Amino acid sequence: MKITLRSHTLVSPEATCAFARALAPRLAPGDVIALEGDIGAGKTHFARCVIQSLLPAPEDVPSPTYTLVQTYPGQVCEIWHADLYRLTGPAEVFELGLIDAFAAAICLVEWPDRLGDLLPDTSLHMSLAQGGTDEARQAALHWSDAKWDMRLEGLAL
Repeated sequence: MKITLRSHTLVSPEATCAFARALAPRLAPGDVIALEGDIGAGKTHFARCVIQSLLPAPEDVPSPTYTLVQTYPGQVCEIWHADLYRLTGPAEVFELGLIDAFAAAICLVEWPDRLGDLLPDTSLHMSLAQGGTDEARQAALHWSDAKWDMRLEGLAL
């Protein structure tokens, strides 16, 4: 299995959002983005920017920290934003309906480690970490599914 890795510093929240808006139109039903990083790394900010750019009309995009999952009516398919931080293990994921959403929706999953083996092999992984300044983030993308090679071609990161 070939794993591809790309890394870049996003110098500000605006740069993070610009990257999210550039990635969003390349996403399709069945795509899963596994958002990894410590609390405060920018996972929710990135997800909000992706979601807002895919919505047919602007709307509030709250963090799903307490609801665990928020869904949105995208223009092509539903968009699911999950924050699995409070889950204790993969068994709890089934109750959320997230596994079924992996096949038909665009899914943005914070704390994907809680999924264990349930995370699709076709997922795009994005790790965010504190950068050189308070606002900067170090972003790393990695994937093993060849579909991402084409989807991410020409995307500046």
